[in-house]
Amino acid sequence: MILSSRIRATDVPPIPAARAWAARYDGRAGPALDLTQAVPGYPPPPELLARLGEAAGSATSAGYGPIAGDMALREALAADISAFYRAPVPAGSVAITAGCNLAFAMAMQVLAAEGEAVLLPTPWYFNHHMALTMQGVRTIPVPTRPEDGFIPDPARIAALLVEHKPRAVVLVTPNNPTGAIYPAAVIEQVAADCRRHGALLVLDETYRDFLPAGRVPPHALFDDPDWGHVLLHLYSFSKAYCVPGHRVGAVVAGPAVMAELEKALDTMQICPPRPPQAALTWAIPALTEWRAGNRALMAERAAFFRDAVSQLPGWRLDAIGTYFAFLRLPEAAPDAMRAAEILAAEQGLMTLPGPFFGPGQDRHLRLAFANAAEPVLAQVPARLGAFS
Repeated sequence: MILSSRIRATDVPPIPAARAWAARYDGRAGPALDLTQAVPGYPPPPELLARLGEAAGSATSAGYGPIAGDMALREALAADISAFYRAPVPAGSVAITAGCNLAFAMAMQVLAAEGEAVLLPTPWYFNHHMALTMQGVRTIPVPTRPEDGFIPDPARIAALLVEHKPRAVVLVTPNNPTGAIYPAAVIEQVAADCRRHGALLVLDETYRDFLPAGRVPPHALFDDPDWGHVLLHLYSFSKAYCVPGHRVGAVVAGPAVMAELEKALDTMQICPPRPPQAALTWAIPALTEWRAGNRALMAERAAFFRDAVSQLPGWRLDAIGTYFAFLRLPEAAPDAMRAAEILAAEQGLMTLPGPFFGPGQDRHLRLAFANAAEPVLAQVPARLGAFS
């Protein structure tokens, strides 16, 4: 068969590939531990589950909704964004999407044509790279370094803006896969350089609800009345409300982008899922304290994981933050792809090897520690230690 060259050039989905290694695991070290995917390790609160069920059984939810999402949810999210960033963001700047991955893919349809370039810091979120490859958009890596906390260098980005004339620069903060939180000064400098060179800053803040309280607001871009000319913001409800299976995300953009985005919205999703929109409209104001509890719980898990693995001889925790740890392999260990396979097949510990996150990551593993409670995380050092 003759299949799309773009699809054939796209990477294989990493998480199923990593989990396949564990099919050979014989249980010798205890139950298998899956730290591959950023999925909440606990359910939504009962009240949200009840509203999701009620909305799923509603005749209204069975019909099509507005292309950009139900206005009630757009208004609720706009109010939440305005409070979080301490700057007014109107509901008309918000579009609800069938998950944040689709939000990114549709945004790229608007911003970049085949053959044009987008800057993507490495290590990158693999689905971003996959989406760009599918669309024939050139991905220009922007290497980051462990010694800099995996924070992108604005000067390097500025130079690449001149060299490649990209349509957009993508930043993910808090970062997936490293967990790094980008300083406001870095975000704002990149935005200023994007404006200067005619590019858009695509800022994926999927994990913004888990920022330490002292890091809010994480930047002041929304303070600029003209923010829509330089910023496209992405958000996900999946982690904050523990509803990843309901696929609800959002794009926040200025009027010019929103006008063109509606074409992609109508073509690729028609409308976002109706039942979770109804439930989340209630949840945004009602679960404020519950979300704060989630943030505290994730901070506790991060601290526990940091203490647990920091004493392992030869291993180095190069980054840890919201949901993720980026762990450097011992010098004598094989490369990350082989190491991840051995850990899964022989120790039952499923991780994602660094090469899934772009070039130059052969000595790192990503562990999604947020998936597991402390008794499970306590088993990780022994599995890593047995391997090393």
